[in-house]
Amino acid sequence: MTLHERIQNEIKSAMKERNETKLLALRGLLSAMTNELVALGQKPSEILSDENAEKVIKRQVKQRNESIAQFKNAGRNDLVLNEEKELAYFTEYLPKEMGDDELKKIVAEKIKELGATDKSKIGILVGSVLKATGGKANGARVKELIEESFG
Repeated sequence: MTLHERIQNEIKSAMKERNETKLLALRGLLSAMTNELVALGQKPSEILSDENAEKVIKRQVKQRNESIAQFKNAGRNDLVLNEEKELAYFTEYLPKEMGDDELKKIVAEKIKELGATDKSKIGILVGSVLKATGGKANGARVKELIEESFG
């Protein structure tokens, strides 16, 4: 069962459970997946590959994190709670992220491999590390670790 199909089944479960928050979150996610299918030139009734579905979910997680930060700055804790619930539903579908120890090893390897000596090559390093992790790392966290290694 693909990730896309799993989410479709979860929507049915949320309906049966009468879980409105989960239902709205997953419907929004399914809508984003349908938009991605159309953007890729496929029919909306087709099923998105797991790789593309994961990209869509990561995009939604990033949106939720940004919304949470903005709502906290505006003092809208009522909206923060809803966004955090949606974020929790979305992260269930993502693979577990790498730990800092593993990431630090990969960062050190890539710095040696690319011969980076200063912060001017951070963009190249971030891309290289993200490729090496296979998408199991947060880009912002990778950037932080690279900056720490340059001190």
